[in-house]
Amino acid sequence: METSTNPRLIPLTQWNKHHTWPPQGGLRHLVFHSATNGFADVIKRAGRRILIDEAAFFAWVDAQNERATK
Repeated sequence: METSTNPRLIPLTQWNKHHTWPPQGGLRHLVFHSATNGFADVIKRAGRRILIDEAAFFAWVDAQNERATK
């Protein structure tokens, strides 16, 4: 039996109920510039609602950290 794990999608407005960083304004900045900063892989859109893929977010943070240390 195969179990599919769906990614945890957190609405942008609810992010700070689950995580203290980044603040909502910082997330909105990342979403606004998502075409140039690689954050487009992290967000999912459902109509006007913006959802953050939690696992993809932390993978994106790790990738940013690896790029900064090289």
